[in-house]
Amino acid sequence: MKAAVVNSFDAPPSFQDFREPEAGEGDTVVKVEAAALSPIVKGLASGRHYASGATAGFVPGVDGVGIDANGQRVYFLFPKAPFGSMAEKSLAATRMTVPVPAALASDRAAAIVTGALASWVAFTRRAKLQKDEKVLIVGATGASGSMAIQTARHFGASKIVAVGRNKEKLDRLDADVSIALGNEADAALRGQFDEGIDVVLDFVWGDAAARVLRAATQNRGSRIGEPRLRYVQLGTMAGDEIALRGDMLRSSGLELMGSGIGSVAVADLIAGAGELLAAAPEAGFDTNFKSVRLQAIAEAWNGDIDTRYVLMPGL
Repeated sequence: MKAAVVNSFDAPPSFQDFREPEAGEGDTVVKVEAAALSPIVKGLASGRHYASGATAGFVPGVDGVGIDANGQRVYFLFPKAPFGSMAEKSLAATRMTVPVPAALASDRAAAIVTGALASWVAFTRRAKLQKDEKVLIVGATGASGSMAIQTARHFGASKIVAVGRNKEKLDRLDADVSIALGNEADAALRGQFDEGIDVVLDFVWGDAAARVLRAATQNRGSRIGEPRLRYVQLGTMAGDEIALRGDMLRSSGLELMGSGIGSVAVADLIAGAGELLAAAPEAGFDTNFKSVRLQAIAEAWNGDIDTRYVLMPGL
């Protein structure tokens, strides 16, 4: 079969021949129709992600949409190594597949799950967002951050605050309040936390997170009985480390948690994907993406960082 293959951690995958998968007990071979290229896919393929393997010689791709051995169109998550989703065929555990609604095209379904699964799981499994709570999203202008606005609306958030560096992109988002991380941002952030924020989703970490956490915990010690603030960490595009004072935790209702591979059970991840896909048609979830042929893997790999690419072996 044809596939994108990672032959080296320091080079884009190559479009080439790769051996076909064979299903064992509890597995299904999936004829892939669409596989989204996401930051986690690039991180794993470069050897930089905390879940990366030690050697190259594999097909990248952590999820996709395709036709299983029973002829059903499914979304599949975490295909079995070395058969990632960026190939004509992949290999998945049957328990790691969920149906795709007929109303969603395969490429759109793949793009929606890749963009929105992080926030869906963070809201439902980690922060446990309740209707009418207020949400602040750090890194809101990215593909996952903008999808988090849509999922927060779906779950009934009463206010959504979008935080990012690019004011023009922030202004295009469907948020109630936008805060660009310029010189005046600290006062604006403190104002929002003074009015009340229940959940923070942070897609970037680094200096942005440090500023948000300072604003969130400043002068909170005197506010006895204030509702807890659930801060969910989802990505580190702006930096891997920050300085965190111990009294930020002692003097406030701050609860700091992560959401991702390792902090969320695999069964919850695939269940969340099924819930997200089932809700997507009626909720109107959507995201910008560009569908390209699998042969164009190198072009997509090195493409515009603001574009969500979906690889389609059948194009």
